[in-house]
Amino acid sequence: MDSTRRPRPTPGTGGNTGTAGTDAERFWEQHYRARPAATARVNPLLAETAAPLRPGAALDLGCGAGGDALWLAEQGWQVTAVDISTTAVERIRDRARALGIADRVAAEQHDLAVGFPGGQFDLVSAQYFQTPFALPRSHVLRTAAAALRPGGLLLIVDHGSTAPWSWNQDPDIHYPTPAEIAAGLALDPGRWSVLRADMHRRRATGPGGETATVTDNVLLVQRITA
Repeated sequence: MDSTRRPRPTPGTGGNTGTAGTDAERFWEQHYRARPAATARVNPLLAETAAPLRPGAALDLGCGAGGDALWLAEQGWQVTAVDISTTAVERIRDRARALGIADRVAAEQHDLAVGFPGGQFDLVSAQYFQTPFALPRSHVLRTAAAALRPGGLLLIVDHGSTAPWSWNQDPDIHYPTPAEIAAGLALDPGRWSVLRADMHRRRATGPGGETATVTDNVLLVQRITA
């Protein structure tokens, strides 16, 4: 997902409550209905990671406006793009048809708090997969790691700082570091290897055109055995 399409969360939120999924679905559906359909750009860290890879099967978690999923499909990947918002999913399908890549994009509505798409993948992308709603995030990401084929990559890119245009300006907010995210996944080091865990700084542009230097927390994991 592109870094502007999700509000920044209160990190550390976990678990799932009885109505959280319904509330989350309603919130994100209203969010995308209120925004005009737009041509989203690929996230730079995904492009950097995927560009040298041989295209295969990819999964985009929380695909939002679809910039990542559509870019991957244009590079030759077979992409499963999932989001909780039906409007977001339908817009990706429409855009894929307009670009002539509908045969390479399967856009599906999923509430990842309660279910996960089937299949095995060579690349799973979780770009800013953060939400203000209760979500068993570590469980979802462990499931994503388990869905990788041997040699496949799980790329997690999270907000690591608060931008001036963020809705949440809590000075005490804690953004989990890549090491903390990896610890939360608790993956068997005999089956998965951490290839990258760092805090990447970049210049970002906000919705009003303002710019600021922000930090992205990056974790790249490879499945090394079945």
